[in-house]
Amino acid sequence: MPEPLLSVEDLSVAFRSQEGESRAVDGVSFTILPGETVALVGESGSGKSVTALSILRLLDGAAHHPGGRIVFKGRDLLALPERAMRKVRGADITMVFQEPMTSLNPLHTIERQIGEVLGLHRGLSGKAARARILELLELVGLRDAARRMGAYPHELSGGQRQRVMIAMALACEPDLLVADEPTTALDVTVQAQILSLLADLQKRLGMAMLFITHDLGIVERIAARVCVMLNGRIVEAGPVAAVFADPQHAYTQRLIASEPKGRGNPVAADAEALVEAGPLKVWFPLKEGWLRRTAGYVKAVDGVALRVRAGETVGVVGESGSGKTTLGLALLRLTASEGPIVFLGRDIETYGIAAMRPLRKDMQVVFQDPYGSLSPRMSVADIVAEGLVVQGVPKREHRAIVAQALTDVGLDPAAMDRYPHEFSGGQRQRIAIARAMVLDPRFVVLDEPTSALDRSVQSQIVTLLRDLQRTRGLAYLFISHDLKVVRALANYVLVMQNGVVVEEGPADEIFSRPKTAYTRTLFSAAFALKSDTVADVEPV
Repeated sequence: MPEPLLSVEDLSVAFRSQEGESRAVDGVSFTILPGETVALVGESGSGKSVTALSILRLLDGAAHHPGGRIVFKGRDLLALPERAMRKVRGADITMVFQEPMTSLNPLHTIERQIGEVLGLHRGLSGKAARARILELLELVGLRDAARRMGAYPHELSGGQRQRVMIAMALACEPDLLVADEPTTALDVTVQAQILSLLADLQKRLGMAMLFITHDLGIVERIAARVCVMLNGRIVEAGPVAAVFADPQHAYTQRLIASEPKGRGNPVAADAEALVEAGPLKVWFPLKEGWLRRTAGYVKAVDGVALRVRAGETVGVVGESGSGKTTLGLALLRLTASEGPIVFLGRDIETYGIAAMRPLRKDMQVVFQDPYGSLSPRMSVADIVAEGLVVQGVPKREHRAIVAQALTDVGLDPAAMDRYPHEFSGGQRQRIAIARAMVLDPRFVVLDEPTSALDRSVQSQIVTLLRDLQRTRGLAYLFISHDLKVVRALANYVLVMQNGVVVEEGPADEIFSRPKTAYTRTLFSAAFALKSDTVADVEPV
Protein backbone atom coordinates (compact mmCIF):
# COMPACT_ATOMS: atom_id res chain seq x y z
CA MET A 1 0.00 0.00 0.00
CA PRO A 2 1.36 3.46 -0.88
CA GLU A 3 1.69 6.10 1.82
CA PRO A 4 -1.47 8.22 2.25
CA LEU A 5 -1.41 11.58 0.51
CA LEU A 6 -3.72 12.96 3.21
CA SER A 7 -4.40 11.65 6.71
CA VAL A 8 -7.11 13.20 8.85
CA GLU A 9 -6.47 11.95 12.37
CA ASP A 10 -9.02 12.29 15.19
CA LEU A 11 -10.07 15.74 13.94
CA SER A 12 -12.42 17.88 16.03
CA VAL A 13 -13.86 21.28 15.09
CA ALA A 14 -15.70 23.49 17.55
CA PHE A 15 -17.48 26.83 17.15
CA ARG A 16 -17.56 29.47 19.87
CA SER A 17 -20.68 31.55 20.46
CA GLN A 18 -22.29 33.55 23.26
CA GLU A 19 -24.14 30.41 24.35
CA GLY A 20 -20.89 28.46 24.66
CA GLU A 21 -19.05 26.02 22.44
CA SER A 22 -20.52 23.43 20.10
CA ARG A 23 -18.69 20.69 18.19
CA ALA A 24 -19.45 20.35 14.49
CA VAL A 25 -16.83 17.63 13.95
CA ASP A 26 -15.84 15.16 16.66
CA GLY A 27 -13.02 12.64 16.28
CA VAL A 28 -13.06 12.19 12.49
CA SER A 29 -10.34 10.05 10.89
CA PHE A 30 -9.80 8.96 7.27
CA THR A 31 -7.06 8.75 4.64
CA ILE A 32 -6.78 9.47 0.92
CA LEU A 33 -4.19 7.68 -1.21
CA PRO A 34 -2.51 9.31 -4.22
CA GLY A 35 -4.90 9.28 -7.19
CA GLU A 36 -7.81 7.95 -5.11
CA THR A 37 -11.35 9.33 -4.80
CA VAL A 38 -12.90 9.25 -1.34
CA ALA A 39 -16.51 10.38 -0.84
CA LEU A 40 -17.73 12.04 2.34
CA VAL A 41 -21.51 11.66 2.58
CA GLY A 42 -24.25 12.61 4.99
CA GLU A 43 -27.17 14.96 5.40
CA SER A 44 -26.95 18.71 5.91
CA GLY A 45 -25.38 19.51 9.26
CA SER A 46 -23.45 16.23 9.48
CA GLY A 47 -20.06 18.00 9.36
CA LYS A 48 -18.98 17.20 5.79
CA SER A 49 -18.22 20.72 4.61
CA VAL A 50 -16.67 21.76 7.93
CA THR A 51 -14.27 18.83 7.63
CA ALA A 52 -13.37 19.86 4.07
CA LEU A 53 -12.87 23.51 4.98
CA SER A 54 -10.64 22.45 7.86
CA ILE A 55 -8.25 20.78 5.42
CA LEU A 56 -7.64 24.13 3.73
CA ARG A 57 -8.05 26.08 6.99
CA LEU A 58 -10.83 28.20 5.53
CA LEU A 59 -13.10 28.28 8.58
CA ASP A 60 -13.85 31.64 10.16
CA GLY A 61 -12.47 32.95 13.43
CA ALA A 62 -15.26 31.46 15.51
CA ALA A 63 -13.95 27.95 14.72
CA HIS A 64 -11.02 26.17 16.31
CA HIS A 65 -9.64 22.64 16.49
CA PRO A 66 -9.67 21.18 20.02
CA GLY A 67 -7.86 18.09 18.77
CA GLY A 68 -6.54 16.12 15.85
CA ARG A 69 -4.13 16.47 12.95
CA ILE A 70 -4.41 16.89 9.18
CA VAL A 71 -1.25 15.47 7.65
CA PHE A 72 -0.62 16.25 3.98
CA LYS A 73 2.57 14.88 2.38
CA GLY A 74 4.12 14.51 5.81
CA ARG A 75 3.23 17.97 7.16
CA ASP A 76 0.53 18.78 9.73
CA LEU A 77 -1.51 21.49 8.05
CA LEU A 78 -3.04 22.63 11.32
CA ALA A 79 0.45 23.45 12.65
CA LEU A 80 1.67 25.31 9.54
CA PRO A 81 2.17 29.09 9.75
CA GLU A 82 -0.41 30.99 7.71
CA ARG A 83 2.24 32.11 5.21
CA ALA A 84 3.18 28.49 4.48
CA MET A 85 -0.50 27.52 4.30
CA ARG A 86 -1.11 30.09 1.57
CA LYS A 87 1.38 28.25 -0.62
CA VAL A 88 -0.54 25.01 -0.13
CA ARG A 89 -3.95 26.50 -0.99
CA GLY A 90 -4.54 26.77 -4.70
CA ALA A 91 -1.34 24.93 -5.57
CA ASP A 92 -1.11 21.59 -3.75
CA ILE A 93 -4.73 21.42 -2.54
CA THR A 94 -7.60 23.17 -4.30
CA MET A 95 -11.35 23.31 -3.82
CA VAL A 96 -14.45 23.45 -6.02
CA PHE A 97 -17.50 24.80 -4.23
CA GLN A 98 -21.20 24.03 -4.59
CA GLU A 99 -22.40 27.31 -6.06
CA PRO A 100 -19.97 28.79 -8.59
CA MET A 101 -21.92 32.04 -8.93
CA THR A 102 -21.15 32.99 -5.33
CA SER A 103 -17.58 31.64 -5.54
CA LEU A 104 -16.58 33.66 -8.60
CA ASN A 105 -16.01 37.42 -8.40
CA PRO A 106 -18.85 39.09 -10.37
CA LEU A 107 -16.67 42.14 -11.14
CA HIS A 108 -13.79 40.26 -12.80
CA THR A 109 -13.57 38.40 -16.10
CA ILE A 110 -12.91 34.69 -16.23
CA GLU A 111 -9.42 35.34 -17.60
CA ARG A 112 -8.49 37.63 -14.73
CA GLN A 113 -9.74 35.24 -12.05
CA ILE A 114 -7.83 32.23 -13.37
CA GLY A 115 -4.84 34.45 -14.10
CA GLU A 116 -4.74 35.52 -10.46
CA VAL A 117 -4.13 31.92 -9.39
CA LEU A 118 -1.38 31.47 -11.98
CA GLY A 119 0.27 34.72 -10.97
CA LEU A 120 0.26 33.93 -7.25
CA HIS A 121 1.48 30.34 -7.48
CA ARG A 122 3.35 30.10 -10.77
CA GLY A 123 4.47 33.66 -11.45
CA LEU A 124 2.84 33.66 -14.88
CA SER A 125 1.60 36.84 -16.55
CA GLY A 126 0.98 38.30 -19.97
CA LYS A 127 1.03 35.97 -22.97
CA ALA A 128 2.25 32.98 -20.96
CA ALA A 129 -0.64 33.30 -18.50
CA ARG A 130 -3.17 33.81 -21.31
CA ALA A 131 -1.94 30.72 -23.15
CA ARG A 132 -2.21 28.64 -19.96
CA ILE A 133 -5.71 29.98 -19.22
CA LEU A 134 -6.87 29.06 -22.72
CA GLU A 135 -5.33 25.61 -22.31
CA LEU A 136 -7.17 25.10 -19.00
CA LEU A 137 -10.54 26.24 -20.36
CA GLU A 138 -10.20 23.89 -23.31
CA LEU A 139 -9.13 21.11 -20.92
CA VAL A 140 -12.40 21.42 -18.98
CA GLY A 141 -14.45 21.45 -22.18
CA LEU A 142 -15.64 25.07 -22.23
CA ARG A 143 -16.91 25.72 -25.73
CA ASP A 144 -15.44 28.68 -27.65
CA ALA A 145 -12.88 29.13 -24.86
CA ALA A 146 -10.94 31.97 -26.53
CA ARG A 147 -14.05 34.15 -26.68
CA ARG A 148 -15.30 33.13 -23.23
CA MET A 149 -12.10 34.30 -21.52
CA GLY A 150 -13.39 37.87 -21.51
CA ALA A 151 -16.81 36.92 -20.12
CA TYR A 152 -18.08 37.73 -16.64
CA PRO A 153 -19.66 35.02 -14.45
CA HIS A 154 -23.24 36.24 -15.01
CA GLU A 155 -22.76 35.77 -18.75
CA LEU A 156 -22.22 32.02 -18.34
CA SER A 157 -24.63 29.20 -17.55
CA GLY A 158 -24.40 27.20 -14.32
CA GLY A 159 -22.54 24.38 -16.05
CA GLN A 160 -20.11 26.79 -17.71
CA ARG A 161 -19.40 28.54 -14.40
CA GLN A 162 -18.68 25.20 -12.75
CA ARG A 163 -16.24 24.34 -15.55
CA VAL A 164 -14.47 27.65 -14.91
CA MET A 165 -14.23 26.81 -11.20
CA ILE A 166 -12.71 23.45 -12.08
CA ALA A 167 -10.24 25.12 -14.49
CA MET A 168 -9.20 27.49 -11.70
CA ALA A 169 -8.79 24.60 -9.28
CA LEU A 170 -6.62 22.69 -11.77
CA ALA A 171 -4.48 25.69 -12.77
CA CYS A 172 -1.50 24.54 -10.71
CA GLU A 173 -2.08 20.80 -11.18
CA PRO A 174 -2.85 20.04 -7.53
CA ASP A 175 -2.22 16.74 -5.80
CA LEU A 176 -5.65 16.89 -4.09
CA LEU A 177 -8.94 18.36 -5.28
CA VAL A 178 -11.69 18.91 -2.70
CA ALA A 179 -15.10 19.01 -4.43
CA ASP A 180 -17.86 20.24 -2.09
CA GLU A 181 -21.27 19.38 -3.60
CA PRO A 182 -20.08 20.55 -7.05
CA THR A 183 -23.13 19.25 -8.94
CA THR A 184 -26.04 19.83 -6.52
CA ALA A 185 -27.37 22.97 -8.23
CA LEU A 186 -27.02 21.61 -11.78
CA ASP A 187 -29.40 19.91 -14.18
CA VAL A 188 -29.04 16.15 -14.51
CA THR A 189 -27.40 16.28 -17.93
CA VAL A 190 -24.93 18.98 -16.86
CA GLN A 191 -24.32 17.03 -13.66
CA ALA A 192 -23.42 13.95 -15.69
CA GLN A 193 -21.05 16.00 -17.84
CA ILE A 194 -19.29 17.49 -14.79
CA LEU A 195 -18.89 14.07 -13.15
CA SER A 196 -17.46 12.61 -16.35
CA LEU A 197 -15.14 15.60 -16.67
CA LEU A 198 -13.83 15.21 -13.11
CA ALA A 199 -13.25 11.49 -13.55
CA ASP A 200 -11.43 12.07 -16.84
CA LEU A 201 -9.26 14.87 -15.43
CA GLN A 202 -8.38 12.78 -12.41
CA LYS A 203 -7.05 9.99 -14.63
CA ARG A 204 -5.12 12.39 -16.86
CA LEU A 205 -3.57 14.41 -14.03
CA GLY A 206 -3.24 11.64 -11.44
CA MET A 207 -4.72 13.75 -8.66
CA ALA A 208 -6.61 12.52 -5.62
CA MET A 209 -10.12 13.77 -4.86
CA LEU A 210 -12.26 14.25 -1.78
CA PHE A 211 -15.85 14.38 -3.04
CA ILE A 212 -18.49 15.72 -0.66
CA THR A 213 -22.14 15.02 -1.43
CA HIS A 214 -25.48 13.87 -0.06
CA ASP A 215 -26.36 12.08 -3.31
CA LEU A 216 -25.48 8.41 -3.01
CA GLY A 217 -26.00 7.84 -6.74
CA ILE A 218 -23.04 10.13 -7.42
CA VAL A 219 -20.91 8.25 -4.89
CA GLU A 220 -21.49 4.97 -6.74
CA ARG A 221 -20.37 6.54 -10.00
CA ILE A 222 -17.23 8.38 -8.91
CA ALA A 223 -15.71 7.13 -5.63
CA ALA A 224 -13.60 4.14 -4.57
CA ARG A 225 -14.20 4.51 -0.83
CA VAL A 226 -16.91 6.22 1.17
CA CYS A 227 -17.13 7.69 4.69
CA VAL A 228 -20.63 8.23 6.09
CA MET A 229 -21.00 11.14 8.54
CA LEU A 230 -23.67 11.74 11.17
CA ASN A 231 -23.62 14.48 13.82
CA GLY A 232 -19.95 15.24 13.26
CA ARG A 233 -18.72 11.65 13.37
CA ILE A 234 -17.92 9.00 10.77
CA VAL A 235 -20.30 6.15 11.54
CA GLU A 236 -19.29 3.85 8.67
CA ALA A 237 -16.47 3.68 6.13
CA GLY A 238 -15.19 1.28 3.50
CA PRO A 239 -15.15 0.45 -0.21
CA VAL A 240 -18.22 1.89 -1.94
CA ALA A 241 -19.41 -1.45 -3.31
CA ALA A 242 -19.16 -3.14 0.09
CA VAL A 243 -20.85 -0.36 2.04
CA PHE A 244 -23.71 -0.04 -0.44
CA ALA A 245 -24.22 -3.80 -0.75
CA ASP A 246 -24.22 -4.49 2.99
CA PRO A 247 -24.49 -1.31 5.11
CA GLN A 248 -23.83 -2.01 8.77
CA HIS A 249 -24.94 1.19 10.49
CA ALA A 250 -28.66 2.00 10.80
CA TYR A 251 -28.05 5.54 9.49
CA THR A 252 -26.30 4.26 6.35
CA GLN A 253 -29.17 1.84 5.80
CA ARG A 254 -31.65 4.72 6.10
CA LEU A 255 -29.68 6.88 3.64
CA ILE A 256 -29.56 4.12 1.05
CA ALA A 257 -33.27 3.37 1.51
CA SER A 258 -34.29 7.05 1.31
CA GLU A 259 -34.66 7.24 -2.48
CA PRO A 260 -38.16 8.61 -3.30
CA LYS A 261 -40.34 5.56 -3.88
CA GLY A 262 -43.80 4.72 -5.07
CA ARG A 263 -45.88 6.26 -7.85
CA GLY A 264 -48.43 9.04 -8.18
CA ASN A 265 -51.88 8.67 -6.63
CA PRO A 266 -54.44 7.10 -9.02
CA VAL A 267 -56.80 9.58 -10.70
CA ALA A 268 -60.50 8.87 -11.08
CA ALA A 269 -61.56 8.34 -14.70
CA ASP A 270 -64.30 10.99 -14.34
CA ALA A 271 -62.13 13.53 -12.49
CA GLU A 272 -63.00 17.10 -13.47
CA ALA A 273 -60.46 19.29 -15.24
CA LEU A 274 -59.49 22.12 -12.90
CA VAL A 275 -57.03 23.77 -15.29
CA GLU A 276 -57.03 23.72 -19.08
CA ALA A 277 -54.65 25.99 -20.93
CA GLY A 278 -53.10 26.59 -24.27
CA PRO A 279 -51.64 26.98 -26.62
CA LEU A 280 -49.82 29.41 -24.30
CA LYS A 281 -47.14 31.88 -25.31
CA VAL A 282 -44.80 33.84 -23.06
CA TRP A 283 -42.32 35.82 -25.14
CA PHE A 284 -39.88 38.30 -23.61
CA PRO A 285 -38.73 41.10 -25.94
CA LEU A 286 -35.03 41.74 -26.54
CA LYS A 287 -34.32 45.48 -26.68
CA GLU A 288 -31.40 47.04 -28.53
CA GLY A 289 -29.99 50.49 -29.23
CA TRP A 290 -30.62 53.87 -27.65
CA LEU A 291 -34.28 53.76 -28.60
CA ARG A 292 -34.65 50.31 -27.03
CA ARG A 293 -36.38 48.87 -30.06
CA THR A 294 -37.43 45.23 -30.03
CA ALA A 295 -34.86 43.22 -31.97
CA GLY A 296 -36.21 39.79 -31.17
CA TYR A 297 -37.82 37.62 -28.51
CA VAL A 298 -36.90 35.03 -25.92
CA LYS A 299 -39.59 32.42 -26.44
CA ALA A 300 -39.79 31.15 -22.86
CA VAL A 301 -43.07 29.33 -23.50
CA ASP A 302 -44.07 28.80 -27.10
CA GLY A 303 -47.37 27.07 -27.80
CA VAL A 304 -47.67 24.82 -24.74
CA ALA A 305 -51.04 23.22 -23.96
CA LEU A 306 -51.96 21.14 -20.91
CA ARG A 307 -54.78 19.93 -18.69
CA VAL A 308 -54.67 19.17 -14.94
CA ARG A 309 -57.53 17.22 -13.34
CA ALA A 310 -58.61 16.98 -9.71
CA GLY A 311 -56.34 14.58 -7.83
CA GLU A 312 -53.78 14.52 -10.67
CA THR A 313 -50.11 15.47 -10.73
CA VAL A 314 -48.75 16.74 -14.03
CA GLY A 315 -44.95 16.74 -13.97
CA VAL A 316 -43.03 19.29 -16.05
CA VAL A 317 -39.39 18.37 -16.60
CA GLY A 318 -36.47 19.79 -18.54
CA GLU A 319 -33.19 21.60 -18.06
CA SER A 320 -32.80 25.13 -16.72
CA GLY A 321 -34.10 27.63 -19.24
CA SER A 322 -36.55 25.19 -20.81
CA GLY A 323 -39.57 27.28 -19.70
CA LYS A 324 -40.87 25.15 -16.81
CA THR A 325 -41.17 27.87 -14.17
CA THR A 326 -42.47 30.46 -16.65
CA LEU A 327 -45.25 28.04 -17.59
CA GLY A 328 -46.24 27.63 -13.94
CA LEU A 329 -46.26 31.39 -13.32
CA ALA A 330 -48.37 31.93 -16.44
CA LEU A 331 -51.00 29.44 -15.22
CA LEU A 332 -51.21 31.36 -11.93
CA ARG A 333 -51.44 34.68 -13.81
CA LEU A 334 -48.23 35.84 -12.15
CA THR A 335 -46.61 36.62 -15.51
CA ALA A 336 -48.21 37.94 -18.69
CA SER A 337 -49.08 35.36 -21.33
CA GLU A 338 -51.10 34.89 -24.50
CA GLY A 339 -53.59 32.06 -24.88
CA PRO A 340 -56.61 30.73 -23.00
CA ILE A 341 -56.28 29.66 -19.35
CA VAL A 342 -59.48 28.09 -18.05
CA PHE A 343 -59.55 27.65 -14.27
CA LEU A 344 -62.63 26.18 -12.57
CA GLY A 345 -64.59 26.81 -15.75
CA ARG A 346 -63.59 30.48 -16.15
CA ASP A 347 -61.20 31.84 -18.78
CA ILE A 348 -58.82 33.96 -16.71
CA GLU A 349 -56.48 35.00 -19.53
CA THR A 350 -57.41 38.68 -19.21
CA TYR A 351 -57.99 38.79 -15.44
CA GLY A 352 -56.15 41.53 -13.59
CA ILE A 353 -55.01 41.67 -9.95
CA ALA A 354 -58.45 42.54 -8.56
CA ALA A 355 -60.28 39.92 -10.60
CA MET A 356 -57.77 37.24 -9.61
CA ARG A 357 -57.87 37.93 -5.87
CA PRO A 358 -60.99 35.81 -5.10
CA LEU A 359 -59.46 32.90 -7.05
CA ARG A 360 -56.13 32.98 -5.21
CA LYS A 361 -57.42 30.82 -2.37
CA ASP A 362 -57.99 28.03 -4.92
CA MET A 363 -54.58 28.32 -6.61
CA GLN A 364 -51.34 28.35 -4.63
CA VAL A 365 -47.60 27.92 -5.20
CA VAL A 366 -44.69 26.38 -3.30
CA PHE A 367 -41.26 27.66 -4.37
CA GLN A 368 -37.86 25.98 -4.64
CA ASP A 369 -36.01 27.77 -1.84
CA PRO A 370 -38.00 27.70 1.39
CA TYR A 371 -35.58 30.03 3.14
CA GLY A 372 -35.74 32.66 0.40
CA SER A 373 -39.55 32.50 0.14
CA LEU A 374 -40.21 32.87 3.90
CA SER A 375 -39.83 36.31 5.47
CA PRO A 376 -37.14 36.15 8.18
CA ARG A 377 -38.92 38.95 10.09
CA MET A 378 -42.23 37.13 10.43
CA SER A 379 -43.12 34.29 12.78
CA VAL A 380 -44.36 31.02 11.34
CA ALA A 381 -47.87 31.87 12.56
CA ASP A 382 -47.84 35.16 10.63
CA ILE A 383 -46.33 33.55 7.50
CA VAL A 384 -48.93 30.79 7.32
CA ALA A 385 -51.76 33.22 8.15
CA GLU A 386 -50.90 35.68 5.34
CA GLY A 387 -53.45 34.14 2.99
CA LEU A 388 -56.10 34.21 5.70
CA VAL A 389 -55.56 37.95 6.10
CA VAL A 390 -55.82 38.59 2.35
CA GLN A 391 -59.00 36.50 2.09
CA GLY A 392 -60.64 38.28 5.02
CA VAL A 393 -60.80 35.40 7.48
CA PRO A 394 -61.52 36.81 10.99
CA LYS A 395 -58.32 37.21 13.00
CA ARG A 396 -59.72 35.34 16.01
CA GLU A 397 -59.82 32.17 13.89
CA HIS A 398 -56.25 32.43 12.58
CA ARG A 399 -54.32 30.53 15.25
CA ALA A 400 -56.65 27.53 15.21
CA ILE A 401 -56.49 27.33 11.40
CA VAL A 402 -52.69 27.76 11.39
CA ALA A 403 -52.31 25.10 14.07
CA GLN A 404 -54.30 22.63 11.96
CA ALA A 405 -52.30 23.48 8.84
CA LEU A 406 -49.01 22.87 10.67
CA THR A 407 -50.33 19.59 12.06
CA ASP A 408 -51.35 18.50 8.55
CA VAL A 409 -47.77 18.94 7.29
CA GLY A 410 -46.21 17.17 10.27
CA LEU A 411 -45.06 20.16 12.35
CA ASP A 412 -45.70 20.89 16.01
CA PRO A 413 -48.21 23.77 16.31
CA ALA A 414 -46.42 24.83 19.50
CA ALA A 415 -43.59 26.11 17.29
CA MET A 416 -45.75 28.58 15.39
CA ASP A 417 -44.29 31.61 17.19
CA ARG A 418 -40.73 30.76 16.15
CA TYR A 419 -38.96 32.21 13.10
CA PRO A 420 -37.79 30.49 9.86
CA HIS A 421 -34.08 30.49 10.78
CA GLU A 422 -34.88 28.28 13.77
CA PHE A 423 -35.97 25.41 11.51
CA SER A 424 -34.12 22.95 9.28
CA GLY A 425 -34.45 23.01 5.48
CA GLY A 426 -37.02 20.23 5.49
CA GLN A 427 -39.05 21.94 8.22
CA ARG A 428 -38.97 25.25 6.32
CA GLN A 429 -40.32 23.52 3.24
CA ARG A 430 -43.14 22.05 5.35
CA ILE A 431 -43.92 25.60 6.52
CA ALA A 432 -44.06 26.76 2.89
CA ILE A 433 -46.42 23.87 2.09
CA ALA A 434 -48.59 24.74 5.12
CA ARG A 435 -48.82 28.33 3.87
CA ALA A 436 -50.02 27.06 0.49
CA MET A 437 -52.52 24.60 2.01
CA VAL A 438 -54.03 26.81 4.70
CA LEU A 439 -56.76 28.14 2.37
CA ASP A 440 -57.64 24.62 1.19
CA PRO A 441 -56.74 25.25 -2.48
CA ARG A 442 -57.79 23.14 -5.45
CA PHE A 443 -54.65 23.61 -7.60
CA VAL A 444 -51.02 23.96 -6.44
CA VAL A 445 -47.93 24.74 -8.51
CA LEU A 446 -44.87 23.07 -6.93
CA ASP A 447 -41.75 24.72 -8.37
CA GLU A 448 -38.70 22.55 -7.59
CA PRO A 449 -39.90 22.09 -3.97
CA THR A 450 -37.38 19.33 -3.16
CA SER A 451 -34.23 20.30 -5.07
CA ALA A 452 -32.59 22.11 -2.13
CA LEU A 453 -33.21 19.22 0.28
CA ASP A 454 -31.29 16.12 1.33
CA ARG A 455 -32.46 12.89 -0.28
CA SER A 456 -34.03 11.54 2.93
CA VAL A 457 -35.92 14.82 3.46
CA GLN A 458 -36.99 14.74 -0.20
CA SER A 459 -38.55 11.34 0.41
CA GLN A 460 -40.49 12.72 3.40
CA ILE A 461 -41.78 15.69 1.39
CA VAL A 462 -42.86 13.44 -1.49
CA THR A 463 -44.82 11.25 0.93
CA LEU A 464 -46.38 14.36 2.51
CA LEU A 465 -47.44 15.76 -0.88
CA ARG A 466 -49.00 12.44 -1.90
CA ASP A 467 -50.89 12.21 1.41
CA LEU A 468 -52.22 15.79 1.14
CA GLN A 469 -53.29 15.17 -2.45
CA ARG A 470 -55.09 11.93 -1.57
CA THR A 471 -57.02 13.43 1.38
CA ARG A 472 -57.89 16.77 -0.31
CA GLY A 473 -58.20 15.84 -4.00
CA LEU A 474 -55.56 18.40 -4.94
CA ALA A 475 -54.30 18.97 -8.47
CA TYR A 476 -50.53 19.55 -8.75
CA LEU A 477 -48.32 21.01 -11.43
CA PHE A 478 -44.96 19.60 -10.30
CA ILE A 479 -41.96 21.38 -11.87
CA SER A 480 -38.60 19.71 -11.45
CA HIS A 481 -35.38 18.55 -13.08
CA ASP A 482 -35.12 15.75 -10.49
CA LEU A 483 -36.63 12.90 -12.44
CA LYS A 484 -36.56 10.43 -9.56
CA VAL A 485 -38.91 12.68 -7.59
CA VAL A 486 -41.13 13.27 -10.64
CA ARG A 487 -41.42 9.51 -11.18
CA ALA A 488 -42.59 9.10 -7.57
CA LEU A 489 -45.31 11.77 -7.87
CA ALA A 490 -46.52 12.36 -11.40
CA ASN A 491 -49.39 10.76 -13.32
CA TYR A 492 -48.67 12.63 -16.54
CA VAL A 493 -45.41 14.21 -17.75
CA LEU A 494 -44.50 17.08 -20.08
CA VAL A 495 -40.88 17.23 -21.26
CA MET A 496 -39.88 20.80 -22.18
CA GLN A 497 -36.93 22.07 -24.18
CA ASN A 498 -36.41 25.67 -25.31
CA GLY A 499 -39.98 26.69 -24.49
CA VAL A 500 -41.79 23.86 -26.29
CA VAL A 501 -43.06 20.42 -25.25
CA VAL A 502 -40.94 17.82 -27.05
CA GLU A 503 -42.69 14.81 -25.51
CA GLU A 504 -45.66 14.12 -23.24
CA GLY A 505 -47.75 11.24 -22.00
CA PRO A 506 -48.66 9.09 -18.98
CA ALA A 507 -45.75 8.97 -16.52
CA ASP A 508 -45.25 5.19 -16.68
CA GLU A 509 -45.13 5.31 -20.47
CA ILE A 510 -42.70 8.25 -20.62
CA PHE A 511 -40.33 6.71 -18.08
CA SER A 512 -40.40 3.22 -19.57
CA ARG A 513 -40.41 4.12 -23.29
CA PRO A 514 -39.09 7.65 -23.92
CA LYS A 515 -39.36 8.48 -27.62
CA THR A 516 -37.14 11.52 -28.21
CA ALA A 517 -33.35 11.66 -27.93
CA TYR A 518 -33.63 14.62 -25.54
CA THR A 519 -35.87 12.69 -23.12
CA ARG A 520 -33.61 9.64 -23.28
CA THR A 521 -30.64 11.86 -22.51
CA LEU A 522 -32.37 13.33 -19.44
CA PHE A 523 -33.28 9.86 -18.18
CA SER A 524 -29.88 8.32 -18.81
CA ALA A 525 -28.23 11.14 -16.86
CA ALA A 526 -30.73 10.92 -13.99
CA PHE A 527 -30.83 7.15 -13.62
CA ALA A 528 -27.24 6.40 -14.74
CA LEU A 529 -28.51 4.13 -17.52
CA LYS A 530 -26.16 2.94 -20.23
CA SER A 531 -27.00 4.98 -23.29
CA ASP A 532 -25.13 6.43 -26.20
CA THR A 533 -27.37 9.50 -26.11
CA VAL A 534 -25.40 11.15 -23.30
CA ALA A 535 -22.44 11.58 -25.61
CA ASP A 536 -24.68 13.29 -28.16
CA VAL A 537 -25.54 16.20 -25.87
CA GLU A 538 -23.56 19.38 -26.41
CA PRO A 539 -21.64 20.44 -23.29
CA VAL A 540 -23.38 23.27 -21.44
